[in-house]
Amino acid sequence: MTTAFEPIELSGKRLANRVAMAPMTRSRAFGPGATPTPSTATYYAQRAGAGLIVTEGIQPSVVGQGYPDTPGLHSDAQVAAWRTVTDAVHREGGTIFAQLMHTGRVGHPSLLPDGLVPVAPSAVTPQGQVFTHQGPKDFETPKELDEAEIRATIADFAAAARNAIAAGFDGVEVHGANGYLIHQFLAPNANRRTDGWGGSVEGRIRFAVETVKAVVEAVGAERVGFRISPGNPYNDIAETDADDLTETYGTLLERLTPLGLAYLHLMEGPDRDLTLRLRKDWPGTFVLNPFTHPDPTGPEALGLIEDGTADMIAFGALFLANPDLPRRLQAGGPFNTPDRATFYGGDDKGYTDYPALPA
Repeated sequence: MTTAFEPIELSGKRLANRVAMAPMTRSRAFGPGATPTPSTATYYAQRAGAGLIVTEGIQPSVVGQGYPDTPGLHSDAQVAAWRTVTDAVHREGGTIFAQLMHTGRVGHPSLLPDGLVPVAPSAVTPQGQVFTHQGPKDFETPKELDEAEIRATIADFAAAARNAIAAGFDGVEVHGANGYLIHQFLAPNANRRTDGWGGSVEGRIRFAVETVKAVVEAVGAERVGFRISPGNPYNDIAETDADDLTETYGTLLERLTPLGLAYLHLMEGPDRDLTLRLRKDWPGTFVLNPFTHPDPTGPEALGLIEDGTADMIAFGALFLANPDLPRRLQAGGPFNTPDRATFYGGDDKGYTDYPALPA
């Protein structure tokens, strides 16, 4: 029986354990030009005991930003700042992938410079609000991407991937989940296109497939993971037809499999049967962020490695509050309690001040 504390090979790299740190937005890129700060380096280095760290979402372009104070990977200054983070993690023996996240229609013009507005596959206004520096604001109607803009957006992902490797990251995770741009292309309620980028299953998965292919061509398949969240309604996504859901994601995995990616990262919904089908369909490393709503993923999730449901388990809030989480999991606790009031923005409180177990 395989346990979470055994090493695993990930694209030729030996990871110390099968406990991953899930990507979590922290909104603390307070450096000039949306750059991480020295506190960011401390935060990730404290958690280098993870088998794999996946960073918070990093926008691949200026227009890809949907929240205040999130970091980018589209400028020389951002590359240099992220280098201090990856160096700190590597000094502690860790492995770190940059998550590339274009938020698409999730955002607000007040978060963007130069008159830019959020973009999407279709000009469909999502229901809900987004937090801005001026407080919560209703989502606005996004600009529908034309063919040239779609191609340029794919190129932005590839350029950001190259920047990530230049910044010292071990790889990148392309974010295709949680209602952001790639997920918007996948979902029929957000993608109303009738051209080759929408309509049929093949049309709706095209942006995801071509984006991943471009990133693979840029940095190599062994450095690329992909995250999905089938059926997740977050950010006004509606994937409610079970047959369409199965066909969409089954076809997507079929198109991605030949690329030989480093891993597939599933943010699970309540349908464990779908998880097991996707697990069966995916021949490579399968990272699972299991469905535990409303509670954070806890120690009991390690059993999903032991029974073969997943190769690695990604922990979110529990890793945020416990920088030495793998050690605590192996010891059976105790665990610090996450402080939700400090999740987004703020200073080092709730960021770098959670204590580790005594040596």
